[in-house]
Amino acid sequence: MVGLCNHGKLGLIVLRSAAKLGELVENRIKVIRGEENSDVKYIIPIEEVRFANGEGKIKILDSVRGKDIFILVDVGNYSCTYKMFGFENHMGPDEHYQDIKRVLSAIGGKANRITLIMPLLYASRQHKRKGRESLDCAVSLEELENLGVDTIISFDVHDPTIHNAIPNTSFENIFPTYSILKTFIANEGDDIFKENMVVISPDTGAMDRAVYYANVLGLDVGMFYKRRDHTKVVDGKNPIVQHEYIGGPLEGKRVLIVDDMIASGESVIDIINELSRRKVTDIYVVATYALFTEGVAKFDKLYEEGKLTKLYSTNLSYIPEEIKNRPWFVEADLSKFIAKIINTLSRDESISPLLDCTTRIRKLLKHYE
Repeated sequence: MVGLCNHGKLGLIVLRSAAKLGELVENRIKVIRGEENSDVKYIIPIEEVRFANGEGKIKILDSVRGKDIFILVDVGNYSCTYKMFGFENHMGPDEHYQDIKRVLSAIGGKANRITLIMPLLYASRQHKRKGRESLDCAVSLEELENLGVDTIISFDVHDPTIHNAIPNTSFENIFPTYSILKTFIANEGDDIFKENMVVISPDTGAMDRAVYYANVLGLDVGMFYKRRDHTKVVDGKNPIVQHEYIGGPLEGKRVLIVDDMIASGESVIDIINELSRRKVTDIYVVATYALFTEGVAKFDKLYEEGKLTKLYSTNLSYIPEEIKNRPWFVEADLSKFIAKIINTLSRDESISPLLDCTTRIRKLLKHYE
């Protein structure tokens, strides 16, 4: 159990799904405020209870009255488990989301204001209707608004227009581009972008992101698009028949594939194989979220075959330690960035300068030059 928090304005409620990231963020806040050698605590202790039949509840163990509360949660952390009828269950996004509502219920309107930091947005791939189907993301956002959340902060949302579901509530979609590129350059060297590199979008949905990377880095851009078989549905999706490429010649070039999320990884793996057939020299992959829902054996094989050079992702959602230790995987730490956002908002200051990736990236590149 974490010790009692300080009696200042700022309070962090960190659900166990984001415990490791929460500790890093608290330590970063203390450094920013010059309190790293003090006993001050910002994390408010809570108790997450699970009954034997699977029901749960949240207890807040210190006062939240009048505080600016920041709730930190990782709805993608499948490593969290609980016992139900003697069986061990892994928590899914639905259960993590339910715990957010339990925290809001326990706060009971006593906080000054509530900011929910949910890096991986709950149900973000259920953001629009293509038929008679659920619209989970919009429904959840409306529910959070009604439960008293003043601001929702998420990172690299699958479809940013989902914020239209709650027009009267602040919704910040933040891009970790600067932190990822800073980590990338620190590992690969400052000349990496001058050596015949091209940015590749793995599909049409990621094209805006790829164009941004290409523009800010001064690189060419190309795109693959997925030709699907619309006569079949497999695992809820139309299967991909072929990845078609649009762009200039790739032979002899380094490639940087950028995307928001790697789930099963099948699309990225297919594209890496397609690029290898085009005789590129190095293939780097950058993704905000690397979920690896079907494991990493195929990525191991690509690395062993010399097709995958490195894969960069963030610590915004859970990644097992055994994956972090892979020679082809590099993690970008976003705790300092989150701490700066929390510290700035708690002082009623604008976070706009923090969100200006372009200016910060150009300063970063100029520094290395």
